[in-house]
Amino acid sequence: MPAPASPIIQPGRVLRTRDLGRWGTNPARLGKRLVREGTLERLGHGIYTRPKTGRFGRVPPDEASVLRAFLDGSPFVITGSDRWNALGLGATAVLAVTLAYNTKRSGRFVLGGRPYILRRVRFPLPAATEWFVVDLIEHADMAGATRSDIERALGAALAARRFDAAELREAAAEYGTRATRALVDRAMTAARSAA
Repeated sequence: MPAPASPIIQPGRVLRTRDLGRWGTNPARLGKRLVREGTLERLGHGIYTRPKTGRFGRVPPDEASVLRAFLDGSPFVITGSDRWNALGLGATAVLAVTLAYNTKRSGRFVLGGRPYILRRVRFPLPAATEWFVVDLIEHADMAGATRSDIERALGAALAARRFDAAELREAAAEYGTRATRALVDRAMTAARSAA
């Protein structure tokens, strides 16, 4: 009996083994066969992608798609150096891993050859810019900045109205430690005196 034809899967799509069930009765075996044929690429245990090619070769799937499949659709937020550096508060580190908060798993994982650190912690959805400020303060050591440098830069940014002070205070109250709340209060005081 001939093997069933390969399913039509959109290039760049990330799927779980069970998603292959619509094309065969044994999704795990079908996944292995499609990897052997080169139709799919295995990203991790039970996670596959159909490779997408661009002008310069293979294009990896985006981080959000990989995490969505790995976390089986549970909520998550990607944070880390890209988001922290964009705030303009003195963070300069470039992490070699993707940091993601979620409601399902914690640990270090390699998915599709890229390292991820997942932490099961509370986070808002959607994550506002002010929450990323609090997250940066909480992870100043990872971000390549000192808390005192962040405090000075935050005071200047608040004086220039780059962040919503009320939202920042609320994010610090809900997601920050006592030290982070104190730092935000000092930065707000400095911003008011500079105005």
